[in-house]
Amino acid sequence: MLTKRIIPCLDVKDGRTVKGVNFVNLRDAGDAVELGAFYAEQGADELVFLDITATVEGRATLLELVRRVARTVNIPFTVGGGISSIADVSALLNAGADKVSINSAAVRNPDLINELALEFGSQCIVVAIDTKAPPAPDGGANNNKSKKAPIGGWGAFVHTHGGRKPTELRTVEWAKEVENRGAGEILLTSMDSDGTKNGFALELTAAISEAANIPVIASGGAGTMAHFYDVFTTGKADAGLAASIFHFKEIEIMALKSYLHERNVPMRMTR
Repeated sequence: MLTKRIIPCLDVKDGRTVKGVNFVNLRDAGDAVELGAFYAEQGADELVFLDITATVEGRATLLELVRRVARTVNIPFTVGGGISSIADVSALLNAGADKVSINSAAVRNPDLINELALEFGSQCIVVAIDTKAPPAPDGGANNNKSKKAPIGGWGAFVHTHGGRKPTELRTVEWAKEVENRGAGEILLTSMDSDGTKNGFALELTAAISEAANIPVIASGGAGTMAHFYDVFTTGKADAGLAASIFHFKEIEIMALKSYLHERNVPMRMTR
């Protein structure tokens, strides 16, 4: 049985790691390279570095950061943010990244997924899907406009540009399409759950895991060790990704792995 993966995510802005709630209200969490090296030493299986404002600001992901990470970190890492061409991916892989993550560019030009998979191989192409449920049709009880519709797979829609722009793409259908086009993995983030520490979006994650035959990395909402157990069992995810609980040392990676291993979730236990 394939082992499940624990993946710290480092949202990067100006070379620093930041973390917010529901994609906003960012606060500093430390130097991205130093944190990445620490997580590698602590038993993380992989790392993800996301330049969260690259697409919005219309610039490329910082190559120097990737070079620094590659020189310092000895586990696989994925880089995303502002990637929109074969040249972008080539530069990042040559700088030392193991995989690249694309989101907005893939939605804008789905053929890019095919082109990248053909050029570099599916194994290093991750399609990130930021998804959010629409408001309830009636605005919710007592006309509460903030109330959301259920965030099951068929009710969620894809968002781009760091979660700022909604699309008309339904999340499950888009997940199937990116697999058919050659993506090797899906990085699924529930924007409704992101930063809340109330647990992963299990129904949504399970829907994507069942619909796609490629690994699904679940992101958004981790707050306890039990949340990871839930997303690996009920949510059927292949990997669990989190940020703040690791950045602010609320959960240690090996303690989490031991917890999961004791509950018969297959984990890589050696550092």
